[in-house]
Amino acid sequence: MQKTFAERLIEKRSIDYIPIAERHGKVWHLWPCWFSGDAHLATVATGAVGLLLGGNLFWMAIAVVLGSAFGTFFMAFHSTQGPQLGLPQMIQSRPQFGYIGALLVWGVALVSYIGFNAFNQLLAVQTVQSLYSGASTPTMLAFTAVALSFAIVGYDTIHFVQRWVAYVMIVALLVFTISVLTHMQFTPAQLDAGDFRKVPFLAQFFAAAAYQISWSVYVSDYSRYLPRDVGVGESFWWTYLGAFVGGAWTMLVGTIAAAAFPLLGIAAALQAAADAVLPGFGKPLLVCSLLGLVTITSLNFYGASLTLLSVFDSIKPIRPTVTKRMLTLVFSALVSVGLALAASDDFFKEFGEFLAVLLYLFTPWTAINLVDFYIVRKGHYSVREIFNPHGMYGRWNWRGLVAYAVGFSAMIPFFSTGIYRGPVARALGGADIAMLIGLPVSALVYILACRSMDLQADRRQAAAADVGLDP
Repeated sequence: MQKTFAERLIEKRSIDYIPIAERHGKVWHLWPCWFSGDAHLATVATGAVGLLLGGNLFWMAIAVVLGSAFGTFFMAFHSTQGPQLGLPQMIQSRPQFGYIGALLVWGVALVSYIGFNAFNQLLAVQTVQSLYSGASTPTMLAFTAVALSFAIVGYDTIHFVQRWVAYVMIVALLVFTISVLTHMQFTPAQLDAGDFRKVPFLAQFFAAAAYQISWSVYVSDYSRYLPRDVGVGESFWWTYLGAFVGGAWTMLVGTIAAAAFPLLGIAAALQAAADAVLPGFGKPLLVCSLLGLVTITSLNFYGASLTLLSVFDSIKPIRPTVTKRMLTLVFSALVSVGLALAASDDFFKEFGEFLAVLLYLFTPWTAINLVDFYIVRKGHYSVREIFNPHGMYGRWNWRGLVAYAVGFSAMIPFFSTGIYRGPVARALGGADIAMLIGLPVSALVYILACRSMDLQADRRQAAAADVGLDP
């Protein structure tokens, strides 16, 4: 029976393994995917964090670049897992935490996806209203529908759209950057290298780093269809190139806009800065940034769907189907829209605090997942056993759970949010360096816990279980 156009277009896979025969795409496609993933208004807003705390343009620009370079390092290493395993990012947590234990990180990831999208939806409404006015609810629904449609069609369409958004954004960012360098004047205080302030600098550094690390929860979702023989270095550097350049460049745009117009909201400041250096360019730049916001919202819906399916599969093993993927996508969209519509006037401030907590929760997972893949098991896993509820990875893996608990606990004295500020953070004047503690502590505890494993037997068992996996 001949398939319809829609049947050929819509992605059939979800959390299941991508067979070698279905692998396709080029590794360089990763850079536009992650350049566009960062080139939007939410990233612009991240670049303004330090200035709002009293930093100046000179030091905040340095903090943005260094923070982005640091955070993207971890995110890009997760990307290399996709071609090797042919699985989405979150399902890969089962070997470290267990078949049921992985629900811990999946729950946090799911809340993050939906929360980010509620933020994106509100930001989109504010942007559209500042450009063209209009009612908020219809605008939000239209924005959500477009983003959801890309997620429904799936992997190949998302990559295609991300490439074209990247090309558009490169042109827009180049025009803005050249115009700023040739026309914009800043006060001497903004460019004063002697005015270093520790708290704003560290806040901006870790905001940029944490923002980049936040992509780790789904980065290999968009590399899992690549051929298995793609080199680790290739997938790492193409991902790093796209995410670092897109993230740092777009954050710097936000830093510049906030320095030039500190009393305006981020969308209004961006428009005003663009108009100041190139009259009439403000609206086109905002529209371009809105395109990136649509596509990253689509990526979040896609990731939420895969995570929901993983949760359901842990509760009761399921056969992933297109229908189940559609239902989880629609559910994710409805929840995020409901959250956005119910948000209070202080939602942006409250959500910023909420995201800080989520990023604390992701830090130990990132360390454990990467250490297990690159140091402990060295990429040797059984795909079949990952989906076996009574398999070799167990229902609960005490090693990952203990390392996570210890790593998270070690960060608590260093937390610095409006909700809670730890004693070390208070001693540092409010500076937040929790991530620098959580990453090495979680990694070290996990490595020590794995010393009791028989890794040779683990590797033999994984290889035997996957015999005949690919025809």
